[in-house]
Amino acid sequence: MVTPYSPLPPIEGKKRLMATLAISVACFMYTLEMAVANLSLPAIAGDLGVSPPQATWVITSYAVTSAIITPLSGWLTARIGQVRLFVYSLLLFALTSLFCGLATSLEMLIAARCLQGAVVAPLMPVAMALLLQAYPPSKAALAMSISMFTMMFSPVVGPVIGGWITENLSWPWIFYINVPIGILVAFACWRLFRDRESPRVRKPVDITGMVLLAIWVRALQIMLDKGREQNWFESGEILALGATALVAFCFFLAWEWYEDHPIVDLRLFANRNFTVGTTLNSLWSFVYLGNILLLPLWLQQSLGFTATWAGLMVAPSGLAAVLMQPIANRLLGLSGVRTLATFGLIMLATATYLRAGFTSGVAPESILPAQIFNGIGSTCFSLASSLLLFNGLSQWQIASASGLSAFVRLMATAMGTSFAATLWDARTYHHRSELVAHITPYDSTISQFMNGAASLGMDISGAVAVVERQLTVQAQTLAANDYSWLSSLLFLGLIGLVWLARPSALQPGAPPPVMEH
Repeated sequence: MVTPYSPLPPIEGKKRLMATLAISVACFMYTLEMAVANLSLPAIAGDLGVSPPQATWVITSYAVTSAIITPLSGWLTARIGQVRLFVYSLLLFALTSLFCGLATSLEMLIAARCLQGAVVAPLMPVAMALLLQAYPPSKAALAMSISMFTMMFSPVVGPVIGGWITENLSWPWIFYINVPIGILVAFACWRLFRDRESPRVRKPVDITGMVLLAIWVRALQIMLDKGREQNWFESGEILALGATALVAFCFFLAWEWYEDHPIVDLRLFANRNFTVGTTLNSLWSFVYLGNILLLPLWLQQSLGFTATWAGLMVAPSGLAAVLMQPIANRLLGLSGVRTLATFGLIMLATATYLRAGFTSGVAPESILPAQIFNGIGSTCFSLASSLLLFNGLSQWQIASASGLSAFVRLMATAMGTSFAATLWDARTYHHRSELVAHITPYDSTISQFMNGAASLGMDISGAVAVVERQLTVQAQTLAANDYSWLSSLLFLGLIGLVWLARPSALQPGAPPPVMEH
């Protein structure tokens, strides 16, 4: 009889290959959805008649709603079984993707995205647990690399696919493609994993913990959604939402720590490397996802790139990440977890430093080096920090640990995207004000432009509109550069946190081997 403490044997032969492929496709679908949705925001905004900042709610609502359910992955696994939970998540993801494609208003799309985020939330934590169980503990790094290879591949094809679909079909098709794939993958996973179901434990339902979790996460989500519109803490409503989130969060922590059957196992934070790894992943996501959001928006809104061309400019990052995966796995064995994570952060800082020098006339080939460094850095850092997370945890703790870490990371992602968009708006306004102050009737450049426009038959209003557009483009470019400067400094600052981790990291789900020299 299998008990909650009995480890499952690894899968052998061709079945392990098929299991790896099925899980990889599921992970690919999950990460592809984020990459495609980010790129399609301008098209969604235009089609639904909303502003681009309002359209970012499509990303934020998905991330935060997913964050509410993600930490429940361990509890849901115990109640439902990890295989059933994984298959149900895939099927419901396909269904809610259909709802997203059928949405005819921003409100409908946000509601569908909330449902999509909720049902897909357990997918990645359980996928990680299934994949690590399929391999022997000595090959945990290989299993993690395979998973990350598929997830890193989505930024390669995601922007290109998303750009092509948005331009040649319509944005709803970025959701429709999930329907047949999700159903097929769910069927395959059930056939492959149904004999490896985890023990089902009937634990009492921690209703108080669930309510407190929903209250503070929901309050935080509304605060993030409305903060930019209401000038953040100058608004009484935003202050009230912030206070509600903070109070409910404090009660949630206290309740979950002392609850006998908590909905979220906070005691995992007693593991030093889990705490360091979760903090690193979250702070990295806060900065990294802001850059992922701003780059395609800047290319399309400021430089006039089409969705396809914006996708092609973003894609080299994912390609570099894919090509770097086997190299990163090799470097891990030579240098250790902490050194690999440090190298990754240096590469990420270099990428954002290069972006900080972009101008409105930047050539496509000048964007390429920054994207390559970004892909190299994200691969090295993600592999190292993910292995650090599961340091010495048993097979049955991985789903809970992965869910809890993903929850913190998703909250950081939601705050990071909101922060990036807010900073971009604020710095755009600041730089535009400074640029306008230098425009006078006596400015020789302006005088020459106006005279030239008049000689070409352009009326004064048309010439002024051209000047206004150029002012906005320059201000948005300078604002994007400001965020890149800040990102570079933050990535370098995370290096100190890396070295707070213990120097030896154990393989997930097993005792010894040492991974850090």
